[in-house]
Amino acid sequence: MIDDGPYLLGIDYGTESCRVAIFDLQGHPLAFAATPYQTRFPHPAWAEQDPDEWWLALQASAHRAIAAAGISPAAIAGISYDATTFTLVSMDAKGESIRPAIMWMDNRATAQAARAEQSDSAARLVNNGGKGAAPAEAFPFKAAWLRENEPDNYVRAAHLVDAADWLTYKLTGEWTTNIHSNSLRGYYDRARGGWPADFFAAVGADDLLDKVPERVLNVGDQVGTLASIPAQLLGLRPGIPVAQGLCDAGAGQIGLGVVAPGDMALITGSSHVLYGQMTSEIHGEGFWGSYTDAVVPGQYTVEGSGVSTGSVLKWFKDNFASDIASAAEKVGLNPYDVLNTQSADIPIGSDGLIVNEYFQGNRTPYTDSKARGIMWGLSLAHTPAHVYHAIQEAIAFGTANSLIAMTDAGFGPTKMVACGGATKSRAWMQMHSDVTGVPIALTEVGDAVVLGTCMVAAVGAGLYTDLGEAAANMVHQIDILEPDADRHQEYGFYLDRYRRSFPLMQRLIHEVVDHEAAKH
Repeated sequence: MIDDGPYLLGIDYGTESCRVAIFDLQGHPLAFAATPYQTRFPHPAWAEQDPDEWWLALQASAHRAIAAAGISPAAIAGISYDATTFTLVSMDAKGESIRPAIMWMDNRATAQAARAEQSDSAARLVNNGGKGAAPAEAFPFKAAWLRENEPDNYVRAAHLVDAADWLTYKLTGEWTTNIHSNSLRGYYDRARGGWPADFFAAVGADDLLDKVPERVLNVGDQVGTLASIPAQLLGLRPGIPVAQGLCDAGAGQIGLGVVAPGDMALITGSSHVLYGQMTSEIHGEGFWGSYTDAVVPGQYTVEGSGVSTGSVLKWFKDNFASDIASAAEKVGLNPYDVLNTQSADIPIGSDGLIVNEYFQGNRTPYTDSKARGIMWGLSLAHTPAHVYHAIQEAIAFGTANSLIAMTDAGFGPTKMVACGGATKSRAWMQMHSDVTGVPIALTEVGDAVVLGTCMVAAVGAGLYTDLGEAAANMVHQIDILEPDADRHQEYGFYLDRYRRSFPLMQRLIHEVVDHEAAKH
């Protein structure tokens, strides 16, 4: 048994599973393990998960990862973690969850978010330059919804925290909140005094700060050490340094080495997220930020994001290609590889079929929780392969749409570094480059999210001085995809129609969403 180490253990609470990974200090993976859990959708635009299932999934994944790595638990020198954000967890005074967690993608708090438009708080700057609608998935709106619709649960909640901060407590017994999640989705801004109490009051959460942990820690700060009971449950030794974690996309950004000004990360998965680092703040319509100190102290982060990207492809696979998926899995193939092969010859523009991927609302550039998906241009000549291909194009178009908004405000990347599920398809990544016109770099470890958590763990354990040093030693770029000029020009026609279609349908979509909501 290898014992010398040191090794790092990263925990990733994604939308579909809890993953545990073990890396060495050079960024080489030893083992991965994942355990799924269920998402429940009790009403349209709602999404919930059970924190007790999260905890059991972590225990299972940790034991399997350690066994697969073939190392002694004593060789683990640091731990950190990420989770979806902002996933609201309501905890009582004893540290027990009160109700199912309200997931990051949940958009039930539209009425509470709408109140933000009446506020003149400086906090509004982080969203579309203060001009657009606020995202219903953000922390204060979900908390206000809970206060108004489940008052008993709200009163019982001694702590309202993001999923990453729930895990902080489970591992260490410490109540903290991380600057990353709360800068991105909690309107926390250290440069403007921290929490915007006036903004919280304006949206119906005037007592929210009574339920928020006082300690706001930077990414990589040592929170404490692994407590005895969780150490026993996870098969680890007590006393391992635990570093303050962050949201999953932010961990992916770090795992791609995007920690210096001018860099841009493209994190793909159930959603797509664009993160860029800057030396000074900018604000504008169609993107979120700037966020002060969100990743690296002294820097600012801008964000573009799609709520439902990979999740729409999964929706198609599960509901319209279940026969393909079943047959592929029986012979050990990835269903998406089969679907990619079947749609490989579909031309640019999918023979006139254009899809809008806003199945679960839109983050940027519209920040519209009532947005829904659109398919148009269908003909009797179209096949399921066309629909699948058009969804892939839609996701690339959505990425380009957010990049255009950032570029208009003064931040135009010359390169993106990508990770996540989409990078498993080189053709789809090439499509992203062709549509956006931006080169896309790929790194040695495609699963940058868990690598990022291990980099954070290394900093928290004192093995590297900061994230920049960790990136220099643990992130290794291996390839770059250059955009094809001719294909970029051809995609321009369809991108323009994609961008014009949603604003034309937006009012009608809202009317239908409101009509359906009135039934519940």
